[in-house]
Amino acid sequence: MTFYQELQLSSTGSKQLIKNTTDKKEKRRHILIYNFKVYLVMIFCVAVVSLYSKFIGNDNSVVGVTVLLAVLVLRQADFGIRTTHGLASIAGIYAILMAGPRLANMVSPVPAFFVNVVCIMLLMILGCHNVIMYNHSTFVLGYLLLFGYDVSGHAYILRLEGLLVGMILCMIICYKNQKNRPYRRKFSHLFQEFNIHSARSRWYIKLTFIVSSAMLIMSLLGLPRAMWAGIACMSVCLPFTNDCVARSGKRWMFNIVGGLLFVVLYTVLPESMYAYIGIIGGIGVGYSAGYSWQTVFNTFGALSIASGLFGMPYAVALRIGANLFGSVYTVLCNKLFDKAHAYFHSTDLKTTLS
Repeated sequence: MTFYQELQLSSTGSKQLIKNTTDKKEKRRHILIYNFKVYLVMIFCVAVVSLYSKFIGNDNSVVGVTVLLAVLVLRQADFGIRTTHGLASIAGIYAILMAGPRLANMVSPVPAFFVNVVCIMLLMILGCHNVIMYNHSTFVLGYLLLFGYDVSGHAYILRLEGLLVGMILCMIICYKNQKNRPYRRKFSHLFQEFNIHSARSRWYIKLTFIVSSAMLIMSLLGLPRAMWAGIACMSVCLPFTNDCVARSGKRWMFNIVGGLLFVVLYTVLPESMYAYIGIIGGIGVGYSAGYSWQTVFNTFGALSIASGLFGMPYAVALRIGANLFGSVYTVLCNKLFDKAHAYFHSTDLKTTLS
């Protein structure tokens, strides 16, 4: 395996390669490449977000995160349709990212719920037809981040410009890397194949409703960072309900672990080092092969920002509470959806037979 090929491996792949290598010299080589990759990705991520912050303002650093996640995904993922038609999906996705979060923040919680339902459902249809690519976790996450870190006025104009640049960049990368995919499906098939009786479409509906309603509940309770609950729901709401249960436990338990580790760092480190806690979390994510520890280290960046706004104790309590609520709420809603579907399906079957 070449140096470049090893750089393309996931953390799981790199760790497995190191584990399976018996030659000590080769093992050291794999370990060095793995460490180099972690820090290379971290430097690249910091550079992209810093560039966005420099040109469109610190309030819009989240745009850099959103574009970065999309770029990293579209290097390998596709939309399950012809590549040229996939470019239309990218345009639609970015149009939603540009307008949806701003509109949802301009209205009260109940109208915002309906805006979120429409936008998230469209993101699922446009970006997740090929379910195994798991694209929704990128585009819905981007939407929720933009919703949670909203801006207005001139900053919003700069946000639009940043997203437009990101859209063009994603189109170029998608076309370059996916142009030889032999798909026959067209853009129109994304909507034509939507069917509430299919497992994929029901999953779209479940995730859309659960995420949107969780944020509505947080907003009606007057709690900040409603998108934290939405992100937890999105992460836990997998296509199969049985998988959701296991993911739910990992989500809320390891958010507690992440919160406690953040408290330790926040207490031990001098105030001048607080800005680097997010970077420590990013490095930790790079070394994490599993969902559990990725969840732990992902808390660092979010809590670093929130602690400056709300104070450390409240930020940690809010983060843990939002994730616990989102995790449990998702499992309960999933089971209710499945029972409702089973009931109506059996009723329709009886009607057909009679």
